Amino acid sequence: MPRPVVFDLFHTLVHGADDERDRVVGEMALMVGVDQAVLVAAYHATWRDRLVRWNAAETVRILAERLGGSPTDEQVTRAAAHRLALAHRVLGRVPPATLDVLDALRERGHRLALISNATSETAEAWADGPLARRFDIAVFSCAVGLAKPDPAIYRTAAQRLGVAPADCVYVGDGADGELAGAAAVGMTVLRTTEHQDTDPGWIGPVIADLRDLPARLAESAPVPSAIE
Repeated sequence: MPRPVVFDLFHTLVHGADDERDRVVGEMALMVGVDQAVLVAAYHATWRDRLVRWNAAETVRILAERLGGSPTDEQVTRAAAHRLALAHRVLGRVPPATLDVLDALRERGHRLALISNATSETAEAWADGPLARRFDIAVFSCAVGLAKPDPAIYRTAAQRLGVAPADCVYVGDGADGELAGAAAVGMTVLRTTEHQDTDPGWIGPVIADLRDLPARLAESAPVPSAIE
């Protein structure tokens, strides 16, 4: 039986668009009447809260008020929608070759799962993108209140797949200590550098192009024991 494959999202399946995210947050600052650079810095400083606690509207209101602003409900709604529009754009930019790889894996019988340290707008936009229909399950940190490398988030994905973590292969760029987290629960880990060389210190197999993944999985498939 082909092993389930668990993927990271940003810088693994899609480019993280970090510069564009900062630009959008700067535009949101103008919408709610606070300094652009200061709001961008506040977004970076509160990334953990945004991953597991606050939705987009809460983030806008909390940070704007911390910075001395007093946005109206309409301004908050407009800024949150601007952030959601970015999530739709990013999730719509999946390289065609990546979709081909996912399709090939499914055709070979691999079940596919996603574990993403992601804020609420990504989870909200997920269903409308081309990736969603190719995955059996998706676990977002904002939905489960857990973020990589917490072992519980990997176990949650494996449980939803109906398998043990050790049965899974994890593929990610290495942000947030995700590779060590996956290895700690027994997953086989493959680091990808196609979009970004995030964790060069990780000692383990590396995939420079996701198109190499099907062959790498075939090479690492367990060999059945001989029957005597």
